[in-house]
Amino acid sequence: MNACVLYSGGKDSSLMAVMLQRMGIQAELVTVNFGVYDSWRPASMAADALGFKHRVLELSGDVLREATEMIINDGFPNNGIMHIHRSAVEAAAVEYDLVADGTRRDDRTPKLTRNEIQSLEDRRDVEYVNLDGFGHRTINRFASELFTLKREKSNPENSSDYEVEVRLLMEKMGCRSETFFPVHFQTRVTGWKDSQQGGC
Repeated sequence: MNACVLYSGGKDSSLMAVMLQRMGIQAELVTVNFGVYDSWRPASMAADALGFKHRVLELSGDVLREATEMIINDGFPNNGIMHIHRSAVEAAAVEYDLVADGTRRDDRTPKLTRNEIQSLEDRRDVEYVNLDGFGHRTINRFASELFTLKREKSNPENSSDYEVEVRLLMEKMGCRSETFFPVHFQTRVTGWKDSQQGGC
């Protein structure tokens, strides 16, 4: 099966990749990029540390510009980030039979609705998988048992999230990105716990 996980290098998408691997599905880890900045590098390092194949999926700069304009007009990032996520899932569904991501039960953005998922699967004849049955406590417990993790303040050098290139485009447009994105910390995967050496 030709499968991918939309991959940020964090614990959620890493756990999704491991779950698929345990089911015998060798998914390619895919990070979206718009060419503004090499924001895919931290995700690539995390994928390499876990022994997964990584790929950069180039999306049109129009998607990034549209999302950035939405965020500026709305005054908050949710709709713009959702625009990028929908575009990423749709682009992946053109190339893969199964598209997965690390969205979980208590995520608000980005997260596809049940109707969007059903539409995607019907239109593209694909399977879509996420972590919707799991809450953050369970994800944190599973991830801490499997991976070595590093928690740090999010910045362009350590993050492969959608917002990295949005923030940089905002700055180029003369907008202060911190007005729209609060300071936050994120957890990056840096490798396997000793008991998991060699992967699954």
